[in-house]
Amino acid sequence: MSENVDEAFRALLRGLRVPHAGELPVFDPATAPDAPLPLFRRWLREAAEAGEPGPHTMTLATAGADCRPSQRTVMLHDADERGWHFGTHRTSRKGRELTERPYASLAFHWMRSGRQVRVSGRVREAGPEESAADLRGRSPAALAAALAGSGRQSEVLGSYEELLRVFEAAYERAEREPDATAPTWTLYVLDADEVEFYQEEALRRHVRVRYRRDPGERGGWRRELLWP
Repeated sequence: MSENVDEAFRALLRGLRVPHAGELPVFDPATAPDAPLPLFRRWLREAAEAGEPGPHTMTLATAGADCRPSQRTVMLHDADERGWHFGTHRTSRKGRELTERPYASLAFHWMRSGRQVRVSGRVREAGPEESAADLRGRSPAALAAALAGSGRQSEVLGSYEELLRVFEAAYERAEREPDATAPTWTLYVLDADEVEFYQEEALRRHVRVRYRRDPGERGGWRRELLWP
């Protein structure tokens, strides 16, 4: 019986296909800019225009002092010359791991266009003023969630009823104080030293372009092709 269930599951996996939105875009590596930021911004904008669900969501991978990696999905808050911005509580698991080892990797996957972007580098805290401004710029629901999770995120929850009580109070406070701050909320900036762009191709001749920091190169980046 177990063998039949296992085989049925494997058959399910083999039969799955990645849904694309029509013909995949063509990525000519010769047209890639000298630095990764303009290309990343263009790909994210095109993902949004193509109706990609949550194009600003990304996988954040960190590792603490024990070197054991952990991953979760978070939202991109900005991408500029300083780096890729995201927010979380510094007391959460990811916040603690970033304190212990201030390096991380981000991964974006835009299924409809068959595109992925991977970003890695050193992470720093933006500071209390920018962190507070980041929280003020978010939705009332996001503010309430930040207030509720301050000092609690990633901790063991005693009961679901406790969660409901804390969130009810947080929503009421968010309505009364739209400029409220959560003491542990922190804006982080990942200063990339490597960025990779991946474009799927129908015949599996996928295009991979990697940028690596190199002060001696034009634009401060070395650009190279990788085998798919």
